[in-house]
Amino acid sequence: MQIRELALRGWRNYDSAALTFDDSCNVIYGENAQGKTNLLEAIVYLSCGKSPRARSDRELMGFEGQEARVKGRILSRDREFVTEVQLYRGRRRRMTVNGVAAKNGAALSDVLHTVFFAPEDLFLIRAGAAERRRFMDTSLCQLRPRYGEALRQYERLYEHKTRILRDSEDKPELLDLLPEFNEGLCRYGAAIVSYRARFCAALAEYARQAHYECSGQREELALSYQTVSTVADPLGSQGDIYGALKAHMDSHQAAERASRLCLSGPHKDDIDVSVNGRSARQFCSQGQVRTAALSMKLAEREIHKNAMGEYPVMLLDDVLSELDPKRQEYVLNRISGGQVFITCCENDRLDRLQAGRLFHIRSGEVVL
Repeated sequence: MQIRELALRGWRNYDSAALTFDDSCNVIYGENAQGKTNLLEAIVYLSCGKSPRARSDRELMGFEGQEARVKGRILSRDREFVTEVQLYRGRRRRMTVNGVAAKNGAALSDVLHTVFFAPEDLFLIRAGAAERRRFMDTSLCQLRPRYGEALRQYERLYEHKTRILRDSEDKPELLDLLPEFNEGLCRYGAAIVSYRARFCAALAEYARQAHYECSGQREELALSYQTVSTVADPLGSQGDIYGALKAHMDSHQAAERASRLCLSGPHKDDIDVSVNGRSARQFCSQGQVRTAALSMKLAEREIHKNAMGEYPVMLLDDVLSELDPKRQEYVLNRISGGQVFITCCENDRLDRLQAGRLFHIRSGEVVL
């Protein structure tokens, strides 16, 4: 899977640009605030119909622009596709694949898959459990539609149960509804735990390999899936997981009613991250944290490849910062298979690039 050509018009700070990419490594460099990340953002948008940064499509148009267009020529599943997105100020966007209207972002995802690493992904390591759950959920929803459905149903039931517990002081009869909601939460929760456990098992192995190589064989990254304490084997049958979730929820009934909070379930799951046996969140340097987060993204890429039969396009924004020369060389030359895009500010590091193409960006233009 690769994006061969990209054309932009009125996108962020790009008045007009046309680029032809290498099928392996593409390095986009330039000073800060020139449009490097905007270019990656356009590729992400072509893959899912939404921006990883903007809250609305209006932000993606030039300051005084009335429309923006992104067009890509993509090779996917040994076929060529032309995907185009047209954004308008004041009316609905238009998306097409080979000239046929695409109803939603899922139609774009059928053609192009991306894995995007941004500086904010350091929160995967530094922040609380919610960031790591979001990482699991985002990836699994792309890979497994049934997971997405189970997650939506769980979140719906969780919201209902939260309202029941919150309002039960004034309306104690609402508590009679809890057994029905608890049963649904345990049923969908068992599916969620099962999917997450398998995802994390694969993630841990691939991330360990990537981190070991990137660190010059000096560091061991370990990832461990953390779920409800009564689940002895999250890789076991969903029936066994259901029973364990039910037992935990039953034992927390009194505490939930007293606190009026949902205290039991996979909405509290986490991934424990350690480097050389020490908590990455507490003890790792910025370079080690960046390497760990990058390794998790590279592992996600491998999982996607196994599921789809081809690598997704890898987008690495400002990934070289805070990495020592050996780790930079790994990023530039040793991420094998598939197409990779890398942005950086300094061109003095680029003499290490052994193959691929360089693009110098200045004020929304490609400088030849």
